[in-house]
Amino acid sequence: MQVYLDNSATTSAHPRVVEAVVDALTNNYGNPSSMHSMGIQAEKLLKNSRRFVAKALGGSEKEVFFTSGGTESNNLAIFGTAQAYRKTGNHIITTEVEHPSVLNACKQLETEGFEVTYIKPNQLGYVSKEDVLATIRPDTILLSIMHVNNETGAIQPVAEIAKALKKLKKKPVFHVDGVQAIGKLRVSVKRLGVDLYSISGHKIHGPKGTGALFIKDGSKITPRQVGGAQEKSIRPGTENVPGLCGLGVAAELVQVDLNADIEKLQHLRNAFWRKIESELTDLKMNSGFGDDFGPHILNISFVGMRGEVLLHALESKGIYVSTGSACASKNKSYSHVLTAMGMTEPEMEGAIRFSFNAEQNVKEVECAAEVVCESVKALSKIIKGR
Repeated sequence: MQVYLDNSATTSAHPRVVEAVVDALTNNYGNPSSMHSMGIQAEKLLKNSRRFVAKALGGSEKEVFFTSGGTESNNLAIFGTAQAYRKTGNHIITTEVEHPSVLNACKQLETEGFEVTYIKPNQLGYVSKEDVLATIRPDTILLSIMHVNNETGAIQPVAEIAKALKKLKKKPVFHVDGVQAIGKLRVSVKRLGVDLYSISGHKIHGPKGTGALFIKDGSKITPRQVGGAQEKSIRPGTENVPGLCGLGVAAELVQVDLNADIEKLQHLRNAFWRKIESELTDLKMNSGFGDDFGPHILNISFVGMRGEVLLHALESKGIYVSTGSACASKNKSYSHVLTAMGMTEPEMEGAIRFSFNAEQNVKEVECAAEVVCESVKALSKIIKGR
């Protein structure tokens, strides 16, 4: 048996995505900047993909800029905004639970003279709208907060924050990392009221190395690289046509029956947890089941276990998961997200993230949960026997 429960790290490519990529590689391989018919056909394919991504985000085609993935989208949003507005201010706000592509970008900007405020979450991993608003200053130019946390699934109140920002005389640019939200939540950049929104293809059964940044019409962004006029010179360089064709198909597919997919993910996650909870003790739930959590992530601390040991025990039985803590054996460096939430060392050390996709079924998920229970019990006997 093989059950892949690391879908927040990456997903398998959908067959239709693979078909679109192969077709573009073999039949429609023209450069979209070329003037001849093959170039024009490639340009049409890109336009089609842009249309599907725009529809998935609830924005317009002219506001979608293709990138190589979530990291580049986040970097373009943060560095591009910082450079575009640095004459009007040098203060940036983010949170302690962001993805490294946001946190490290902010740390880099600190070396360049920018000041960054890192907002601490509560014990559930949420930041409050009030804490965000309290940190805004006249020189604040950028606010960057993720939509869904990649480790716990906590959904941040981005819509409420955006609504409050509109009431300010001088509103900072609002960027949202939506990599873990697209395909798992009903996303509309217009309803959210954000200026910038990042997504990645390989989180929604698309190809790796593809992504997009929504840039609200009228927003100022300084390009991170120079070259040709591709992507309106915001992201120059010949577009990855095969990969972006795959991204377009993936974006189309997440819209087919999103409500049913969300319900399916919730059902899978709940069934998995019921099985774990019924057989094991010394557990700590680091995620949740309400509307404040993404439906696809379940983070559990198996207190008394080492997450890395449990991960490899599960791997040997065909169950693929990830540790909730990036624990280095020598320096005991734990997950920055779980640390910010105030968890104890045993809780962080035993944390495992299980993440699901809507193509899975309850039977395989429950079978995987049974393997988890068996593995934890076996490891517990070994630990107690020492």
